[in-house]
Amino acid sequence: MKYVSHATCMICSKRFEKGEFDYVCPDHGNEGILDIQYDYDAIKKGFTKKELAANKDLSIWRYKPLLPVDENSQVPNLSVGNTPLLHLRNLADQLGVGQLYLKDDGRLPTASFKDRASAIAVVKAREAGAQVVTTASTGNAAAALSGLCASMGQENVIFVPTSAPQAKIAQLLMFGSKVILVDGTYDDAFDLCLEAAREYGWYNRNTGYNPYMSEGKKTCAFEICEQLEWNAPDVIFVSVGDGCIIGGIHKGLKDLFQLGWIDKIPRLMGVQAEGSSYLYQAWKNNEDIVTKPGIKAQTIADSISAGLPRDRIKALDAVKATKGEFIVVSDEEIIKAIPDLARNTGVFAEPAGAATWAGVKKAVQKNMLKPHEKVVVINTGSGLKDINSAMKAVEQTNMQYYTVKPSMNHFRKIASNLKL
Repeated sequence: MKYVSHATCMICSKRFEKGEFDYVCPDHGNEGILDIQYDYDAIKKGFTKKELAANKDLSIWRYKPLLPVDENSQVPNLSVGNTPLLHLRNLADQLGVGQLYLKDDGRLPTASFKDRASAIAVVKAREAGAQVVTTASTGNAAAALSGLCASMGQENVIFVPTSAPQAKIAQLLMFGSKVILVDGTYDDAFDLCLEAAREYGWYNRNTGYNPYMSEGKKTCAFEICEQLEWNAPDVIFVSVGDGCIIGGIHKGLKDLFQLGWIDKIPRLMGVQAEGSSYLYQAWKNNEDIVTKPGIKAQTIADSISAGLPRDRIKALDAVKATKGEFIVVSDEEIIKAIPDLARNTGVFAEPAGAATWAGVKKAVQKNMLKPHEKVVVINTGSGLKDINSAMKAVEQTNMQYYTVKPSMNHFRKIASNLKL
């Protein structure tokens, strides 16, 4: 934590010096999420783009001076980061934008964006001397923590709602986690995890509670800008549930701007599922994000299903501060976006990742993008995480497949239907 200066409360701006805080501002209970602050002047003297370019470590740890970990801390064996930024030239022309890129975080070790935060979590747990790490999740954050703990031999307890996709639960079991299936919503699992962590003294990774999770997620913004040779895009699309990802992306962009490594901060477009649109509602109606009660969330995109987004303050600030917008898409649009994205890019996304693509299509329809703009779309997870949803897409979009006998005569009868 060489360059960490202090932390500030997102609600009251109270300052906490380094070493004086654990998770949240005590004046606001569980809602007092903190924002980690850095000494940028000191970073400028000890960390340069030239030095970064010479670093052969392509993982998130190449940005260690901008991360809240000790210089000599042990990091996981799994390599987190360095996911591809795909240049979608043909699609840019189709959508009428200047340049279009897809950041595919489905390529991370446990196949989701959440590896970025969980990598930080296991390091911070070790620094704190914690015997057990815990988190609540709809699946991806859980799998990320589970896999990264396995790589370091770290005991962990995971709380997930019983509705979590089987593929994600299977990951937890394969990695050796102690899995607690909660007969309730994600919000129920979150609250139970908080109580259990306090009672048993476990290190808590929960999004929107542990301030270091935003710091892990911001590394995606670092990579996007570095891969674009420090020419920041004009717009970045992010799917939004709890709000930690879009808040983290915003934090990373602010870091780079403070260092003078980019000359502008892109507009951030938050995409929410229609059945889990808490932040869209708060943004559209200019509601008080601190006091607004939770909603009943229900969507096929489990990774962005949150009745009360825990990192809602940072998420709303990310959109407002960058003059971005929130967009809502229906489950039907999300389902259709899964094969549409796959066929046009070769990237098979889970519903939360496909929701972002559906949001881009809707933004184009509503003329939210300008012809000259450089646009980045983030896929937050692999479609292999949720095969049931993918098969729903097969059914609902009337995809055809054929069954034949092992005979050329039988094959010839259907060959004309292939339209090749």
